This record gives sequence, structure tokens and C-alpha cells, in this order.
Amino acid sequence: MAKKSERFKIIYSQGLSPQYRIAVDTATGVNYIIYNEGYAGGITVLLDKDGKPVVTPELIDDTIGFSVEK
Repeated sequence: MAKKSERFKIIYSQGLSPQYRIAVDTATGVNYIIYNEGYAGGITVLLDKDGKPVVTPELIDDTIGFSVEK
């Protein structure tokens, strides 16, 4: 049986407390910024200067289970 691919991949991490990470959704290529400090935290879509989601197409994994129109 083939190993199932991970849906999210952490591509950047900074700090310990507070901690900032950038994760890529490997099904869509959309980047998310994750913040956590102590017991609090949040996640949101990472936006470019024009307010559009940052997409990393080279990390899209077609084995996730559905395809994304390109």
C-alpha cells in the first residue's frame, strides 16, 4: 500500500514563543501563516501585496485525492 501524502507541509518556522510558521496546502498550493504563543494561536491565508493568496504551485501533490484546475 502506498504511503498517504501529507496534506500540509511546513516550509518556514521562526521563533519558539511566539512562533510563526508558514504551511503549504499540498492539494492547492495555498500558503497559510500560523502563529502561536503559549495556549493561544491562529491561522490565516498568507496574502501577497495585492491581497491575493500566495500560491506555491511546485508543492502541489496530485496524489492527495482530488485535482486542482491549473
